[in-house]
Amino acid sequence: MKKKEFIWKHKHLIGLRELSREEIEHILDTAAGFEEISTRSVKKAPVLRGKVVVNLFFEDSTRTRTSFTLAANRLSADVVEFTKKSSSVSKGETLLDTAKNLEAMGIDIVVIRHSAGGAPKFLSRNINACVVNAGDGYCEHPTQGLLDVYTIRKMKHSLQGLKVAIVGDIAHSRVARSNIYALTKLGAEVILVGPPTLMPAKIEQLPVKVSYSLDDVIGQVDVINMLRIQFERMGANPFPSVKEYSHNFGLTVERMQKAKKDILVMHPGPINRGLEIESEVADGPNSVILQQVQNGLAVRMAVLFLVNQGAMVKK
Repeated sequence: MKKKEFIWKHKHLIGLRELSREEIEHILDTAAGFEEISTRSVKKAPVLRGKVVVNLFFEDSTRTRTSFTLAANRLSADVVEFTKKSSSVSKGETLLDTAKNLEAMGIDIVVIRHSAGGAPKFLSRNINACVVNAGDGYCEHPTQGLLDVYTIRKMKHSLQGLKVAIVGDIAHSRVARSNIYALTKLGAEVILVGPPTLMPAKIEQLPVKVSYSLDDVIGQVDVINMLRIQFERMGANPFPSVKEYSHNFGLTVERMQKAKKDILVMHPGPINRGLEIESEVADGPNSVILQQVQNGLAVRMAVLFLVNQGAMVKK
């Protein structure tokens, strides 16, 4: 029996919480189809020719911003780079006024990163362009969650039944939230690991297990995703010292000896080497950190392509 063709209907990508397993898998399958473009001598496909993508970043970024820029370029879109420091936001212009003025110039897709949770959803309700969330407050970072599960699926072939530990600063991590939604919908078991002070409120409402000991967990899991300690988002010090945190929750060469031989080591970056993870582990044979970055390009190409497709369906 011929498989029914999947029709993508979403004009925006705000988060993974709202997507079904089928929709997440469709993004991953679409990304797999775009991987080949990056291997060509001319790294271009005409699928977004004539479209304009604006990177509306109100927070600093290296990987995400550059990845979206390259993704849009490889799909033949024109790209506008927005920086808060060189814009009228520094003169008091509101987010909505900024977006509406850009929209008046004929943009089609807004990729937004903002410190305020809910900013992408707010924009999606107030402008006509497609909106893609590149990270909002403590809420979600959907394309990071997608590239993480894409990487795991590529290496392990399936997420069904896998045990995945997410370690570190869960409380301040939008990456952790998107990972939780994607991983559990694709059949993985998620264990959050860290000190109690770095666990989010209402953690019992999430479909996860919790451990306060990395040593208790590391021998059980198939994947370990080490999160950055986000000092810039913290008020009071959540642990006595950096040295103590590293001793209890850092991924060291010694700790890796307790892990499965084929464990995947991940990190969304940027890495605080020697704090969350030792260099020997970050650069070691189990690390797929650079593969995450590489896979992010195909995933973001898929997302830009699909939201544009969703906009056409909406019409």
